[in-house]
Amino acid sequence: MRAPWARTPGAPDRRRLAWAPALAAPDRVLTLLALALSAMGLLLVWSATRMEGDHTLLVRQAVAVGLGLALMWLVSRVDLRVLRAYVPVAYVLALVSLAAVLTPLGVRVNGAHSWITLAPGLRLQPSELAKVALALAFAVPLGELRDGQRRPGFGGVMLALALAAAPIGLIALQPDLGTMLVFAAMVTGALLVSGAPKRWLLVLALGAAGAGAAAWRLGLVRPYQIERLLVLADPGADPGGAGYNAVQARIAIGSGGFYGKGLFNGEQTAGHFVPEQHTDFVFTVAGEELGFAGAALIVLAVGALLWRGLAIARRSDSLYGTVLAGGVVSWIAFQTFVNVGMTVGLMPVVGVPLPFVSYGGSATVAGLLAVGLLQAVHRTRAAA
Repeated sequence: MRAPWARTPGAPDRRRLAWAPALAAPDRVLTLLALALSAMGLLLVWSATRMEGDHTLLVRQAVAVGLGLALMWLVSRVDLRVLRAYVPVAYVLALVSLAAVLTPLGVRVNGAHSWITLAPGLRLQPSELAKVALALAFAVPLGELRDGQRRPGFGGVMLALALAAAPIGLIALQPDLGTMLVFAAMVTGALLVSGAPKRWLLVLALGAAGAGAAAWRLGLVRPYQIERLLVLADPGADPGGAGYNAVQARIAIGSGGFYGKGLFNGEQTAGHFVPEQHTDFVFTVAGEELGFAGAALIVLAVGALLWRGLAIARRSDSLYGTVLAGGVVSWIAFQTFVNVGMTVGLMPVVGVPLPFVSYGGSATVAGLLAVGLLQAVHRTRAAA
């Protein structure tokens, strides 16, 4: 039986290029969860930066949230088949921007050449927006089956892996280990939900292991990255050096107890004992000021958002929608696990933000765009 998605292999129907008012209502729970997490992020960023006496970071984050919500709404209003038509454009732009980072336009921050300066004080991290492009592009070969196919074949899987290899390779040159891991999680999740033969997951795992070994031998793994992996086993071995972030993060979270010290009342937060506490380590602010109850509420809210995303993937009428939603869910789930895990000592410090909560314009806009993609899958399916 011909896959529903295969009906539009060529130019898109011009009647579908307009916003689609006939689409079903959005998933309101999904929208509310994204709004709640973004609002909580603004409060935590405010708390983490308030002692500096300058609200610039808070204002920037608020602008990013506003822009992200606007783009989320716009994407959710577009028929998924229209989005599919512009996947090549999004993918090429993502590769160009990732390559631009490696030119003199790029800026090195915290050991990674991952940003482009657009204006004084305004930077863009292309790897964050590339996650959106990869989610869209990776779903094409896995979600558009030929006549007689019930699951992706050899050609589809190989094309999908090739599409993923290009941005991952460019990110490896930055180098940005955290984002590379997120991309790998997206690929794995998309393969799982697509129904591809399980042997491909084994091939992917072996390939990742081989790539890691090659990176080690070629010296692509930086000394500070090796130190972060070693510190995971014993953060107290170097509490004033490589283990400082992990030790201070545990102290901040542990000091909050069950109910916390109250918003804006965190002593560790006010003293800036935890580096990057408004970005990668924003969860420590929640742990100290809101306690276990508040931190757990954030994790539960992300979990509920992921549950809605999985439900959307399961109910999609097209395999393309299922794979797209699966990739987005894998992205947000893995990034949340790594971010929370590194603040409580379960994962090495690899520098990934907490979705919707951490400070960062590019990451915030990309996360809300991802929710817009989930809404597009939901509304297209519901209107079919």
